[in-house]
Amino acid sequence: MLERTLAILKPDCIRKNLIGKVISHIEEAGFKIVALKMLKLTPEQAKAFYYVHREKPFYSDLVNFMTSDKVVVMVLEKENAVNDFRELIGATDPKEAKEGTIRKLYADNKQENIVHGSDSPENAKIEISFFFPESELIANQM
Repeated sequence: MLERTLAILKPDCIRKNLIGKVISHIEEAGFKIVALKMLKLTPEQAKAFYYVHREKPFYSDLVNFMTSDKVVVMVLEKENAVNDFRELIGATDPKEAKEGTIRKLYADNKQENIVHGSDSPENAKIEISFFFPESELIANQM
């Protein structure tokens, strides 16, 4: 069954001019891009999106980082999208990421790690709806 996941190309990805390279990795891995847009998160949006981390010590740094530049948000679709995308991007800390993963190739550190991916099918639905109304999800309506 087709599944969807949310991907966010983070501010470090934008600053390093890696949007095209990262999207190429995603497409070469068999993902279909269902929706895509570039935006600048407000502090309120970043706080709301990362609300689950509000009690963690890195929360304010994460909000500051995610609002420091533009981001690209995408809805990706394929069989087993959530797990396959997590495999493609690699561990949060690029030092621990497997060779060939997006984070191993392009990330500088645990916070500036190029890309966000949903961690479960349930969270993917919540995260996708945070950025995209149903009317913007144009391919293979589920």
